[in-house]
Amino acid sequence: MEKHLYVSAEEALSLIQSNQRVFFHGSAATPLYLINELAKQKDRLRNVEIVSITLQGDIEITKPEYRNAFYINSLFVSTPIREAVNSGRADYIPVFLSDIPELFEGDILSLDVAVVKVSPPDKHGYCSLGTSVDIARTAVDNAKLVIGEVNPQMPRTHGDSMIHVKRFTKLVWHDEKLSETDYASKTTEDEMIIGRYIADLIEDRSTLQMGIGTIPDAVFKSLANHKNLGIHSEMISDGIIQLYLDDVVNNKYKKIHPNKTVTSFAVGTEKLYKVIDDNPSFAFLDIDYVNNPHVIMRNDRVVAINSAIEVDITGQICADSIGTYHYSGIGGQMDFMYGASLSKGGKPITAITSRTRKGLPRIVPVLKPGAGVVTTRGHALCGNRVRSSLLAREKYEAACKSAYPYFSS
Repeated sequence: MEKHLYVSAEEALSLIQSNQRVFFHGSAATPLYLINELAKQKDRLRNVEIVSITLQGDIEITKPEYRNAFYINSLFVSTPIREAVNSGRADYIPVFLSDIPELFEGDILSLDVAVVKVSPPDKHGYCSLGTSVDIARTAVDNAKLVIGEVNPQMPRTHGDSMIHVKRFTKLVWHDEKLSETDYASKTTEDEMIIGRYIADLIEDRSTLQMGIGTIPDAVFKSLANHKNLGIHSEMISDGIIQLYLDDVVNNKYKKIHPNKTVTSFAVGTEKLYKVIDDNPSFAFLDIDYVNNPHVIMRNDRVVAINSAIEVDITGQICADSIGTYHYSGIGGQMDFMYGASLSKGGKPITAITSRTRKGLPRIVPVLKPGAGVVTTRGHALCGNRVRSSLLAREKYEAACKSAYPYFSS
């Protein structure tokens, strides 16, 4: 498709009208240029509902002066919108990532417009959703109108990411660097120790899921001596790169999608984006498939590694809020905790430091008032099926006694 066939951002965004519901792509695929160009049209718009997960970058429309024109209804809270959500200018819907496509398909959250960032069309006329297929695939399939921000720096990924150029109502060309997140630069020595402990629990030929954060990255750094690992994970980050290059991660023994790294979105640096670009060994699939526990369990020895904000002594895991303060979202933690527990030889693991970087305890007698329970104690402590979901009992009790001298086992 020739560049002269693209339209201006102003023309493309003129499709969006007051009182409509608009989906915006998230994570590294956030169409930041079009979001901020839409902010310039605030005077003609009222009550435009923005639906998204994990928006990244400096999002202009989160500011108070835009509240009459735009309303953000987030399905996973990220840094740029956190203040707006907690001040009441935006909202947060707690929902499993795997259930979001059904909201779009079933007209519970029917979409008038979907705005996505994509790679340029290939010789067959197909653009790619690139770093984030996740819920965007279903959004594009169900929105009445689709606007594409075509970015030549967006990697072309394989799987469920392909969209023919004729599916777009309007296309806008914009060349800009993708947002980057470097978890390795934020990893502490304590987290590296935890990463080594977890690596000791992982057998060769296991299939791994890693959640968001520094501890999963620390685990990856501790797996260099393992063999024949597989990946089936809602997200991947830079931690996978060296293991992939060294053939430690080769997916050779997976029962489903053997020889392919299965994921739904990638969050990392340019180095990761270059590795996944036009790489058929990576399959970026729809989130309602990747995060389906009954799909996850089909692989043997699934090790699901996720983190938390707080864990209480009964096993309740809070991962999306600090008391009533909305911090992130439910995401896919529960999907993989459950899926791994059903897998033959599976190990769901919740990994946290005993205290925050400010010294506050994270293993507590009771969760903070208003805290959200993402993983229930029933799922965290359901006997032999989830034997690795928390620290060994004696270490767990010792940590509680250290944080709370009055704690009694």
